[in-house]
Amino acid sequence: QVQLVESGGGLVQAGGSLRLSCAASGIVFSTKDMGWYRQAPGKQREMVAAISSIGITNYSDSVKGRFTISRDNAKNTVYLQMNSLKPEDTAVYYCCADPFWPRLVGGKAQYWGQGTQVTVSS
Repeated sequence: QVQLVESGGGLVQAGGSLRLSCAASGIVFSTKDMGWYRQAPGKQREMVAAISSIGITNYSDSVKGRFTISRDNAKNTVYLQMNSLKPEDTAVYYCCADPFWPRLVGGKAQYWGQGTQVTVSS
């Protein structure tokens, strides 16, 4: 059974930092491309960051320079370090996994976590 379990969300003031983690099980983690998406109330889900199985990264323009995605294949975990947080970063953040990069960055990943809430106060 595939599981992606996010953690690390919470309430933070603008300008602060959070680190999200996503622990994967039931998949061969090292062969999967991994991503973080977010969905704010009333808005469509959007890609935040992605990292390929060989470490190539991609970021949305809205988080470039502030967020960093990384992975630890030994721990089957992908991270999202979020710095200089803004109120507009408030959303539910989802982890996802897929062996096919275009499907991952296209929002149609095979596996998804349940999400973790990030709230940034002004």
